[in-house]
Amino acid sequence: MPTTPLEAFYHWESSTPDSPFLRQPINGQWHVYSYKTAGQGIRRIAAGIKSLQLPPQSNIAILSKNCAHWIMADLAIWMAGHVSVPIYPTFSASSIRYILEHSETKAIFVGKLDDFSSQRSALSGSIHTISFPFYGPNEGILWDDLLKNSPLTENYQPVPESLATVMYSSGTTGTPKGVMLSFKAFDFLGKSMTKNFKITKPEKFFSYLPLSHIAERAYIEISVLYSGSNISFAESLEKFPANLHEVQPTLFGGVPRIFAKFQEGVLKKMPQPKLDRLIGIPIVGALVKKAIRKKLGLGKVKLIIGGAAPIPVPLLSWYKKIGLYIQEVYGMTENGGYSHGDHGSRLRFGTVGKTWDGIESRISEEGEILVKHPGLMMGYYKDPETTASVFTPDGFLKTGDKGMMNKEGYLTITGRIKDQFKTDKAKFISPGPIETQLLINKDIEQVCVVGMGIPQPIALITLSLLGKEKSKESIAKSIEATIDEINPRLEHFEQLEKAVILRESWTIENGLMTPSLKVKRNEVEKIHLSNYPVWYKTSEFVIWE
Repeated sequence: MPTTPLEAFYHWESSTPDSPFLRQPINGQWHVYSYKTAGQGIRRIAAGIKSLQLPPQSNIAILSKNCAHWIMADLAIWMAGHVSVPIYPTFSASSIRYILEHSETKAIFVGKLDDFSSQRSALSGSIHTISFPFYGPNEGILWDDLLKNSPLTENYQPVPESLATVMYSSGTTGTPKGVMLSFKAFDFLGKSMTKNFKITKPEKFFSYLPLSHIAERAYIEISVLYSGSNISFAESLEKFPANLHEVQPTLFGGVPRIFAKFQEGVLKKMPQPKLDRLIGIPIVGALVKKAIRKKLGLGKVKLIIGGAAPIPVPLLSWYKKIGLYIQEVYGMTENGGYSHGDHGSRLRFGTVGKTWDGIESRISEEGEILVKHPGLMMGYYKDPETTASVFTPDGFLKTGDKGMMNKEGYLTITGRIKDQFKTDKAKFISPGPIETQLLINKDIEQVCVVGMGIPQPIALITLSLLGKEKSKESIAKSIEATIDEINPRLEHFEQLEKAVILRESWTIENGLMTPSLKVKRNEVEKIHLSNYPVWYKTSEFVIWE
């Protein structure tokens, strides 16, 4: 049995050398790397890294979108005896510079990027730059030149307790913190995930969410290394649907926004009344559902995982109707993205499931979720004070999330402790659960419930593609009806007073969403806070910015 992900790779490299490992589309053509061919390249890149004569356990960054070379670079860094530092490919030059300086990075791999010209200034001359082939900026040391090195022949094995990676948060608030994860933590995640998700043979994974995020790193990279599976990548955002349809993965993961987008695409071609009518017809219904699943690229999927934020129950129910069962999971970078999940045969919509084997969880007196297992972080890089503040004396991680656990152990997330705000009535409000209910409305793309400085909360809303095609009058009626349905279920001080339709969507590019597609609440509030009192006093219930 392997004790590190690197040892797991060695196992498949020797036992199933011809099995596919990485599948990368380039200009519409698939480049397939078997475990053997990938291993040969990784060993040569590792030799090239060693030739730089860096101090042992040096930090080496990876700045690139997902691609086969991202995974190969990660393994080469480990094989050379160093620590990988993933950086979100959409980060600005100032954020990249902060991470490189804070982590004291000695070298950086740069690759598949949309706007490297705006990020280049973050790279100092003292850092060795290595460029990926095909899509790299061709600066510094070229990947193809490193491939000319003689491959490492020994199977370097890191100490399981040693540092494997420093993962910096995408930062919904504040400065990114570097989460330190050990090889031992990854080993626990790999073994536990393959067991609990019943991955007993090689499967087909599809990678498109950032590998610099813990979900993709753990549920894709580490799970594949511990199961001998293969990963196919999306060539671009534009080619994502076609790539997914062609691959037809057997395991797939996504965030709520992705699943909502899929649904939106289906309903744009087949309105809900027509879909309901067709799937209600024997035989025809089964064929329609099968066709939809295949068109989405999920025709052969065995397991679908959803995470990052709660998925609205109506959306989960909609997928269930077409034969797709999304299993929600819960975790964060600090615990390897892993603690709770739906246990397959007993999905409980509205919860994130129960703790997996080998994991302890409890709710504090303040309502905070506490978690303990072997995959927890070693701490925050160069920040012992903050590290100490997020652990209890008996070693439980303070997640920062509020939750409730029923008698059967199923956990429901009720909000973020730090996301709470106080209205003028001195009442604290947790916006997350209210936002989840609002997202039931298919006209809404994104929502942020706010209320600082006003008596009652209001909802800031951006419209979905379906919503943008409707008239203002139709949208106003739709949103007012949704709020009228939700408000009676809320405490009086939580009830929404207004809804504001904003002109600009929140995106990664404009800095209002994280790379993992979470709204940066603080940034949104900076822009609109001064308008809250004006909007609150407006006579209309639905206001257009």
